[in-house]
Amino acid sequence: MSQEPDYILDVSRLRASASDAPEAADIARKASSPTGAPAGCPWIGVRFDCCGVYQRVYRNPEGTAYVGRCPRCGREARARVGPSGVSARFFVAD
Repeated sequence: MSQEPDYILDVSRLRASASDAPEAADIARKASSPTGAPAGCPWIGVRFDCCGVYQRVYRNPEGTAYVGRCPRCGREARARVGPSGVSARFFVAD
């Protein structure tokens, strides 16, 4: 049996530089985030008690709320953004 792997993984296309096309930079940015959210996008951590799973929930494009769904059952969790909010970053959705 050979010691060399029977596969080769080329990830050079995921790295984008300033000279690359904008499409390549977009692919690389999305590859760094499991949900495809842009780097630096505001998020909160939510533990969904319905299925006992944790997930990051990102702010919607309008910037008015954090909206996400349980990755197992699809139950929605929503946290509004407002001036009288809290500074916590982790929540539990019942």
